[in-house]
Amino acid sequence: MLEVICLSFAFVLGLLAWRCGLPALIGFLAAGFLINPFADSLALPPSTPEILDHVAHLGVLLLLFTVGLKLKLKSLAQPEVFGGGLIHFLATLLVFAPGLHWLGGATWATASILAIALAFSSTVLSAKSLEARRELRAFHGRVAIGILIIQDLIALVVLAFSTGQVPSPWAVLLFGLPLARPLLKRLIDLSGHDELLLLMGLVLAVVVGGAGFSALGLSGEVGALLLGALVADHPRAQELGKTLWGLKELFLVGFFLKIGMSGMPDWDSLVFAVTFTALLPLKAALFFFLLILFRLRARNAFQAAISLTSYSEFGLIVAAALAPDTLVGLALAVALSFLVAAPLQRNAHSLFARLEPWLRRFENHRWHPDEQPASLGDARVMIVGMGRTGTAAYDRLHADDTRLIGLDADPNRVESHVRAGRHVVYADGEDIGFWNSVNLRQIEVVMLSLPDAESKVFATRQLRDHGFAGTIIAHSLYEDEAEAIRRAGANQTYLTMHEAGLGLAEHVRQGLTATRG
Repeated sequence: MLEVICLSFAFVLGLLAWRCGLPALIGFLAAGFLINPFADSLALPPSTPEILDHVAHLGVLLLLFTVGLKLKLKSLAQPEVFGGGLIHFLATLLVFAPGLHWLGGATWATASILAIALAFSSTVLSAKSLEARRELRAFHGRVAIGILIIQDLIALVVLAFSTGQVPSPWAVLLFGLPLARPLLKRLIDLSGHDELLLLMGLVLAVVVGGAGFSALGLSGEVGALLLGALVADHPRAQELGKTLWGLKELFLVGFFLKIGMSGMPDWDSLVFAVTFTALLPLKAALFFFLLILFRLRARNAFQAAISLTSYSEFGLIVAAALAPDTLVGLALAVALSFLVAAPLQRNAHSLFARLEPWLRRFENHRWHPDEQPASLGDARVMIVGMGRTGTAAYDRLHADDTRLIGLDADPNRVESHVRAGRHVVYADGEDIGFWNSVNLRQIEVVMLSLPDAESKVFATRQLRDHGFAGTIIAHSLYEDEAEAIRRAGANQTYLTMHEAGLGLAEHVRQGLTATRG
C-alpha cells in the first residue's frame, strides 16, 4: 500500500508542477506535505518513515556518485572553492546566529545550529539543475559543486563534534584508496554494458562508498562522491552514469517525499520559513561578491551563485540530529527555497543577459586563469562544443586542411584536446560576455554541437545579434528543437538520429555493391 500511495501522489503532483513550468521535485515535496496529515486514513504502515529514509538515502548516494563521475579532484583544490565556501559559511553563521537569538528568541545553542543548517545549499537541487543543463563540467558548475562539497564536509565536522562521533582508527586506511583505482577500473571493464554494469555502479556507490565509509565513522554521502571521482577518468564513466540515471531519479522521489512528510508546519514554522526564504537574495549576493573577489567574471560568479541559492537537505540532517524541534520549520524553508531557486536556476542565462550591464560593473578585470577570453586566430571554421560530435567534425575537416578552432567550456576537455594536437580553447557558448568580446570577422562557418537545444538557440541568436552573416550549422535530436534553432537564425540543422540512419544505409548500399560486384 505504501508504494501505491507514494507513487500515485508523487506522479500526479509532479506532473502538475511540471505542467506549471516548475521542476517535478516541487510536486514531490508537495506530495509529502499532502500525504502527511492523512497518513492514518490512508492506512500507511508504521514503518513508512524508516522505508522512506532508506530509499532517500540510496537516492542521495547514487546522485553524489554520479556527480563524482563527472568531477576531477584537482579542480576542487582551488582558492575560489575553499575560500568562497568557508568565508560564506562563517559570514552566514555570524549574521544568522545572533539574529535568531536576539530577534527570534532562540537559545544560543539552537540559534547556532539553525544558522549552520541555513548556511548550506542544496546539493541535490544544484546537482540536478546543473546536470539537466549539462553544466556540471562548466567552470561555474565545478565551482558550485566544489563549494557544496566544502559545505558537506563542514556539516560532517559539526555532526562529529556535536554528537561525539569520531572516525574509526581504521579510517586512515582510506588514504590508500587511490591505490585501488586500477582494480576498480578493471572491474568496470569486466562488467559489460548491461545489468552487471548497473550492479557495479550500485556496489561502488552504496556498498564501498556508502556503507564502507559509514562503517569507518565517516559520511557515506562523501564516500559515494569520492568513489565516483576515483573512476571519473575511466572511458566508460559516462556510460556508467547513464546506466544509473533512471534508478537514481526513482530513489530521489523518496528523498523529496521524506522531506515533505517530516511534519506539518504551525504558524511559527511558517513565519520562520517565509522569513528565511525572503533572505535568499542575500545568500546569493554574498556568494556573487565573494566569487568576484576571487577574480571570476560576473557571468560565472552569477551562475555559480544562482546554483547555490537554496537551503540544504544536509541542513535537515544536522537539525534532525542536534535540534529536532526546529525540523518542521526548517523543512518548510528548504521546500520554499526550492520553489524559488528552481525557476531561477532554470532561467539563469536569460536572467544574467538582462542584468549583465549592471553586474559587470563589479568585475575584477584580472580574470581567473580558467576564464581568459579566447583568441580565434586565423580560423575560418569555429566549432562550439567539442564533445564526441564536435571532435568527429573537427577531425574530418582538419583532414581537408581547413583552418579550424574548437571552443569548449570544460577546461579538462580543452586540455585533453590540446594534448591531442587540436586547436581548442576555453570559451563558453552560453556566455554573453564571450560573444560581446569575440572578433568573428574571419569566421565563415560556425558549427554548434552544444549539449542541448536551448544552448544552440542562445548561441545562434548571439551570433546573429553580433552581426555574424556566415553559415550556422547545428544538429539536434528532435524536429521541434531543430525548428527552434532555425528560427533563431541557423542556416542548416541536422537530426542526429536521422543522419546516423542515412550513414548506416550508405554503408549497407556499399556492402551490397561490393557483394554483387
